[in-house]
Amino acid sequence: MTAERLVVIGADAAGMSAASQARRLKGPEELSIVAFERGHFTSYSACGIPYWVSGDVVEPDDLIARSPEEHRARAIDLRMRTEVTEIDVAGQRVRALDRESGETYWTGFDKLVIATGARPVRPALPGMDAAGVHGVQTLDDGQGLLDSLDRTPGRHAVVVGAGYIGVEMAEALLKRGFEVTVLNRGEQPMATLDPDMGRLVHDAMDGLGITTVNRAEVTKILTGADGRVTAVASNDASHPADVVVLGIGVEPETTLARAAGLPVGPHGGLLTDLSMRVVGHDNIWAGGDCVEVLDLVAGRTRHIALGTHANKHGQIIGANVGGGYGTFPGVVGTAVSKVCDLEIARTGLREKDARAVGLRFVTATIESTGRAGYYPGAQPMTVKMLAEYRTGRLLGVQIVGRDGAAKRVDIAAVALTAGMTVEQMTALDLGYAPPFSPVWDPVLVAARKAVTAVRQAGTA
Repeated sequence: MTAERLVVIGADAAGMSAASQARRLKGPEELSIVAFERGHFTSYSACGIPYWVSGDVVEPDDLIARSPEEHRARAIDLRMRTEVTEIDVAGQRVRALDRESGETYWTGFDKLVIATGARPVRPALPGMDAAGVHGVQTLDDGQGLLDSLDRTPGRHAVVVGAGYIGVEMAEALLKRGFEVTVLNRGEQPMATLDPDMGRLVHDAMDGLGITTVNRAEVTKILTGADGRVTAVASNDASHPADVVVLGIGVEPETTLARAAGLPVGPHGGLLTDLSMRVVGHDNIWAGGDCVEVLDLVAGRTRHIALGTHANKHGQIIGANVGGGYGTFPGVVGTAVSKVCDLEIARTGLREKDARAVGLRFVTATIESTGRAGYYPGAQPMTVKMLAEYRTGRLLGVQIVGRDGAAKRVDIAAVALTAGMTVEQMTALDLGYAPPFSPVWDPVLVAARKAVTAVRQAGTA
């Protein structure tokens, strides 16, 4: 019997999780696996790059879960520094380019997994490709930034964008002794939060010595005679810069898929069914940062680039490719981050998200502490909750605070997934002891206030 061939494009979280899971279910005599990776690393944590840049993580190897050699030892033909340049859907083959030798060749497949990830948003502005301007998405990007920091005699750093990547990189550069300016197009940093919650992040960044400029539209990158960045120009100012980090966000890397005629959604990501099979193609799967996923609260697809989803996608794809069964029902949009000791979390919908899908809602915002108020070390925490008008269905939660604030969002993530109302949440049996929580956990305090808001709205 001739073994089927599985080809995997991309050897990070989704791709190699899929390959590894398929290999657990089928041996080499049943399924041969060929994986292509254009970079130098496999199965690594891109989320850990800011902490490597800051020095909290010492070596890049610490971010690697499994090396190429470990994958090959499991009978996966992993070809590093080899980029897939074309997918021939009808011919069931891919064209690959060996970046070291320059050789190109075709490889056939019976089953294909596309896990091409995402790429940093890089606006088409003058000077954007200058030396000293860095996107940070891969370990190669992280190493390039570190090399640049080591060569830079000046100490002025500009971060363009104030989302998760921008805020985390601002902290990393601050820890490395740079004077950091963050240029943000939005009303407040962390556009994944409502502006009133983003304001808390802004205040904390100011307190750390990070200069945050809101409503700043970057117009160009200024360079010196050597071609290296010297400043970033915005709509009303020029900001000195010896290094620039792009924290604008990422977009799905679907160039190959689009060229092959595969379906993409409104956010640019590949469209898949619940089994992560590309819509309309029985033998092609896709997962990770290159796909769109269903938002269980809004009922629409969205693009969320997170390693948690990518690994789950890979496990599900590998199960289906290997003869098992699995589905990915969707997400509620949970994410956490931090800037120094300030923790930031969100799940579900923001106010503008709810409006965009036609939901009427009420909000409740409370201030509490992460421990009993009398217990040493109790720190403030702000929780904002959105609930649907009349029904009281939980729609979203945002948390900004210290001392264990961020992971409390997991309570809300479970409640959202279960479709709970805020009134049902008030009865949740959460753990209590003074070192860990007040008698009424902050999330439950917010739920109680949201219940009152729902009732008042219903009688208005």
